[in-house]
Amino acid sequence: MIELHTPISADAVGRLKVGDTVLIKGDILAGRDAVLPRLARMSREELSAMGIPIEGAVIFHSAFSTAGIGPTSSNKVEIEGSMAALSRLGVRIHVGKSALGEDTVRALAEAGSVHAVAPPVSALHTSALKGARVLAFPEEGMEALHLLTTDGLSAVIAIANGESIWQTCAKG
Repeated sequence: MIELHTPISADAVGRLKVGDTVLIKGDILAGRDAVLPRLARMSREELSAMGIPIEGAVIFHSAFSTAGIGPTSSNKVEIEGSMAALSRLGVRIHVGKSALGEDTVRALAEAGSVHAVAPPVSALHTSALKGARVLAFPEEGMEALHLLTTDGLSAVIAIANGESIWQTCAKG
């Protein structure tokens, strides 16, 4: 298990390989379909002015409610379509579930970002939370951008350095 603390450095991400198990600690962003495209259209300056820590960020593809958190499908058009731009802005790790297209695999590699998958076990993820607050877009309700503080979000690196776990499995 590789322990990572946010914000994540480019060097730390560069050492990750497909299949590595990670434990992410610190502040992470949680957002999905409603907010990720909005963030992707913003500049670093706009994000900074809103207090959104984007450099070295981890984004968990999830909504947040009192019922807990759990990964949503990262290959939804709105989410996958935002990943390249968010990576160029400084996001280092995208956490969700599902395979992603080859263009996204390439874009993540070019930006020095990775995609990790988390098991859809809401109770496990929620039990690791130490704090949560709405950071932006409160009008989206549970799909607002949240800042979550965790003492251990576990995930498996599924895409890193231009390689995808799904491509590797298909090759056998």
